[in-house]
Formats: sequence, C-alpha cells, structure tokens
Amino acid sequence: MAVLKVIELLASSEKGWEDATKNAVKIAAKTVKEIRSVYIQEMSAVVKENNIVEYRVNAKITFEVKN
Repeated sequence: MAVLKVIELLASSEKGWEDATKNAVKIAAKTVKEIRSVYIQEMSAVVKENNIVEYRVNAKITFEVKN
C-alpha cells in the first residue's frame, strides 16, 4: 500500500499557465521524489497597461512517501 503526500506550491511564468505548472513541478522535483500528479487549484494573471505580464498557478503536487 502506497502512502501519498500533497504539497502546495505557487509558481509563475511570463509565458503562460502551462509553463507556470511546469515550473512548479521542476522546482518540486529538486527535493521531492516519486511525483505522481499535479493539480491546479487556481490560476491568475498579473495585468499591467492592459497586457498580461505574469501567469500564476496554485499547484498541488502529489508524491509517494517511501518508508
């Protein structure tokens, strides 16, 4: 039986929400092993002068806890 843990990360990108999600997983993978999934809880964007300048995601990353 596997034991899974969920952590929550906030990540951003100037390119888009998909890239922000990839950034969250990439950063988490530096210290977390056995990542199983990522769930995007919220998406938002920063707007300046009527243009989106930053995309943000609130990501929940699930990984397996090893004994």
